[in-house]
Amino acid sequence: MTIEIKVPVLPESVADATIATWHVKTGDKVTRDQNLVDIETDKVVLEVVAPADGVMGEITDEEGATVLGEQVIAKLEEGGKAAAGDKKDAPAAEAKPEKSDSEDSKPAASGKTSDVKVPVLPESVADATIATWHVSVGEQVSRDQNLVDIETDKVVLEVVAPADGSLAEILAEEGATVTAEEVIAKFVEGAASGAAPQQDTAEESDSEDSDALSPSVRRLLAEKGVDAAKVKGTGKNGRITKEDVEQYLKSGSDSSKAAAPAATTQAEDLPAGNRTEKRVPMTRLRKTIANRLLEAKNSTAMLTTFNEVNMKPIMDLRKQYQDSFEKRHGIRLGFMSFYVKAVTEALKRFPEVNASLDGDDICYHNYFDISIAVSTPRGLVTPVLKDTDSLGMAGVEKGIKELAIKGRDGKLTLAELQGGNFTITNGGVFGSLLSTPIINPPQSAILGMHKIQERPMAVNGKVEILPMMYLALSYDHRIIDGKESVGFLVTVKEMLEDPTRLLLDV
Repeated sequence: MTIEIKVPVLPESVADATIATWHVKTGDKVTRDQNLVDIETDKVVLEVVAPADGVMGEITDEEGATVLGEQVIAKLEEGGKAAAGDKKDAPAAEAKPEKSDSEDSKPAASGKTSDVKVPVLPESVADATIATWHVSVGEQVSRDQNLVDIETDKVVLEVVAPADGSLAEILAEEGATVTAEEVIAKFVEGAASGAAPQQDTAEESDSEDSDALSPSVRRLLAEKGVDAAKVKGTGKNGRITKEDVEQYLKSGSDSSKAAAPAATTQAEDLPAGNRTEKRVPMTRLRKTIANRLLEAKNSTAMLTTFNEVNMKPIMDLRKQYQDSFEKRHGIRLGFMSFYVKAVTEALKRFPEVNASLDGDDICYHNYFDISIAVSTPRGLVTPVLKDTDSLGMAGVEKGIKELAIKGRDGKLTLAELQGGNFTITNGGVFGSLLSTPIINPPQSAILGMHKIQERPMAVNGKVEILPMMYLALSYDHRIIDGKESVGFLVTVKEMLEDPTRLLLDV
């Protein structure tokens, strides 16, 4: 049976999206819940997973293509088998016994042993935490394969394999605090040693597919606090599916009592049903976010002022020039470039909003570095788009896209996260209609954009249905008075409702 692979339903304020990365190609075997493609909007990246086991058929939209919500972008042959795969399977099956025989006849080669160390940390970072080991002891890895993620206050550092080989020993487990250049593991170059032939065969069989666990299954296991080793997989090659995890959770209380009767101290007193709890220590990034938000609330005289903007002129302009803009600049025209340019112009007119307090001094900045709030799997970060006054619309769009991708992949550097005179946050992509954003210290103001929603509005004595969006400016009243805050917000509103003002500087 042929299954259509569609773009997910997009948030109301997002008109279209872009195919970011295909993780499979035509003819590849895929398993249920395996991530097929990443689809990128202005601020979030959506994963599209396989609805069933099968083979990728036709891919109709390649990477970089602009797509709409629920658009068909590929087709999956459920339970099918690729012709190329059939040719590969037979020789591979014949080759495995030969490899097994050679392994039995002589021991695996072992090479030079080297230390796996923590990278040199930035000067302002004293230590770091082992976030995730991606390989286990004895597992064969290739040169430059990521071994472990090491988390600092704001960035994640990857440590890769120095050569083909395997981990001989892990010295620092996940959650351990480590310092710069500390030895955290031992690495052996060459073939993996100490593994039984049957285990190698099983690992080869598993590696025919992609990751052992799909992203959606990993998320479900993490949310429910379930150890993957305890779940019996019913998928291909014993892979764990979402249904396997859900079935384990349903029968979890009974199986846990049978497996460990001595550990049932309070479980028997609990009411029937799933009433489990999960306690997880905060990550370094989450601790930093929590401390900075609390600092902002306690150390600033924060107020929020509101306005609303008619988005129809921008939506019409965007619709008119979208194709030619993308053809000329190689990137689609989004809303964020209009927001950034409008804010930059308003900052020029109201320098108090672009200033910050330093003790008893007010520091006025004669440059325009704008922080863009980006939601990542690790939490909210605010990378900085520098010198926005010198960037065109295409430059702004490319800069935001680059920062969003780096944020998603945990590749942002400290230099890209530091500085910034003003912050823009767009909760509209998640459906937020109105909010009061919190200032990002030491900045003095933050602008919140929201969901674009059609509402009846009075225009020249008549009622019209227009796409409206609320604006919210939170500001530090110690440095910015009501006159400046309202004037700033009205300027942003005027620029967005009449985009030609940005060109004519009026």
